[in-house]
Amino acid sequence: MSKVPLDVVTGTLYQLPVKTLLRYRCLSRPLCSIIDDPDFIKLQLNNSIATKSHLRLILKGLHLYSVELDSLDKAIPFNHYPESIWTGTEVFGSCNGLLALSNSDQDIALFNPATRQLFKLPVEYIDLPDKSCIRGFVFYGFGHDLVSDDYKVVRMVQFKKDEDDNLGCFVEYEVKVFSLKNRSWTRVKKLPNYLRFMFQFYFHLLHRRGYGVYVNGVVHWVSPRRPEFGIGNLIVAFDLGLEEFRLLPQPNYGAREKDFVLDVGALEGHMCLMCNYDLVKVDVWMMKEYGLKESWSKMFSIDRCRSISSFRFLRPLICSNEDGGDKVLLEVNGEKLVWYDWKRKKLKTVKIDGGPDSFVACICVESLIPLDNGSHGIILKKLQEQKEKKTQCRKKRDDFLSKGFKLVL
Repeated sequence: MSKVPLDVVTGTLYQLPVKTLLRYRCLSRPLCSIIDDPDFIKLQLNNSIATKSHLRLILKGLHLYSVELDSLDKAIPFNHYPESIWTGTEVFGSCNGLLALSNSDQDIALFNPATRQLFKLPVEYIDLPDKSCIRGFVFYGFGHDLVSDDYKVVRMVQFKKDEDDNLGCFVEYEVKVFSLKNRSWTRVKKLPNYLRFMFQFYFHLLHRRGYGVYVNGVVHWVSPRRPEFGIGNLIVAFDLGLEEFRLLPQPNYGAREKDFVLDVGALEGHMCLMCNYDLVKVDVWMMKEYGLKESWSKMFSIDRCRSISSFRFLRPLICSNEDGGDKVLLEVNGEKLVWYDWKRKKLKTVKIDGGPDSFVACICVESLIPLDNGSHGIILKKLQEQKEKKTQCRKKRDDFLSKGFKLVL
């Protein structure tokens, strides 16, 4: 390696899959040093995102499954993974190769499926404001704080006074943020009033599940239209850097603004909106420049067809590298995946062997992002020192035997 320029070595390595890089770390100290370097980890991640390489589709059914995005042919269950991942584990976020998992409100973890590192968040109990309150719905979010280069989990708990109150108007609410870098939870004190009206039974329990969508350092939720309070659809945004809430501007939908159910998504790193018209038609909008209202544009509309009887739920996942990117992979009704060519208006169902009958899908890029503050390098160093110590012991033993001494066992 001393004869090969460092930039050539680095340029070759960052194009390799994570599994190969993990093996190369054991070949030599120089290679290990390169692969463990934070700049290299970012370089490898950015290259994979830019080239759409080393991507996996994660399917959440009764269990978790992984599917190679290049082939989309076979679903492999998450076997031989940490004990914290079990039947019923929810995936509420995916960012830069890390999955945010939840078994309960207190059992939350971050997981890198490529390196198999898992970090369980310290338990943060939910404290009721007073004895007259009961806990309501819990919203989650996960993403990358671009300012401090940190990964954060958001947990928003809402409370209400009357258990029989079906309006979903919550009187108290609590928002806490976990920082992976600081390994601690902090409470967000400045909360806007519109959070009180976010929960709607059908939308959140049967449809969106309250999991935020991450785009550009911000986590987003939909606050559905509440005509009984004179409130329209809102896109609630939580800035992970500032740890503040704000409302994201929406496009000019036209005359039928009150006729659809709104949902949020992410596609190619851009914010997306899905407008569902009575389960028979969905308009998909994309925000080309984040935060700028004028940058909203309608990507395509998709109508109910023979293969899809109704659109209970639709989410765009990723655009194809082929055919000029005119095809987008869609999750439909939590039951099937389809490639949709929006220029030719053609659908093609994707058949994956071994996958669950019903699922929630998300895209996960393979990355080397550590969950242990880089301690894997320290661990490797200790292993290498132990190996060298064993080698020295064997050498001393061989020298001892070569001089005619016998070992008595």
